[in-house]
Amino acid sequence: MSEASSSSSAPSNGPVPFQDVREIPIAESDEAAECLALAFAVDEVAMYFVETNDTENWTAQEKWDMHVRIMRSIVKAHILKGLALTIGPKHDCVALCKMWMLNRKLSVEGQDRFKKEFLPLLHRTKEEVLGNLDNDSWYLVYIGTKPESRGKGYARRLIEHVTTQVSGICKE
Repeated sequence: MSEASSSSSAPSNGPVPFQDVREIPIAESDEAAECLALAFAVDEVAMYFVETNDTENWTAQEKWDMHVRIMRSIVKAHILKGLALTIGPKHDCVALCKMWMLNRKLSVEGQDRFKKEFLPLLHRTKEEVLGNLDNDSWYLVYIGTKPESRGKGYARRLIEHVTTQVSGICKE
């Protein structure tokens, strides 16, 4: 996919200062991961793989570092084999489409939760909902906006962009 932009109007709650949706190059993966780490800092599902019984003696900083490493792995996987998009002058919002599995460096219990609970539930649910369309589908894995960048229309623009791109691919 080439670098893209849109001329759609800004949301009514104020202009989006950086309107272009763009693909995230690998050199910017850490900045994109930071956005998602901040966006999902208090998300129970995202933290489910970090807040495990075998990490109860970890410091808050160690848990945060693990959360950031997970986000870095996920972002890099999508840059390499999926679709990773951002908008805003400082990676204010990031969207990742398609899911690609990685060998993450989670704790033992975190790995079990991810592999035995989360992924099977995700795939089963997707298959049940999409039926015959499952193999030809794209889905938004993550979309996150930095707390200070919320309310500016960034997530809306990314969703519009992805929807337009996927619609074009599906019509081919």
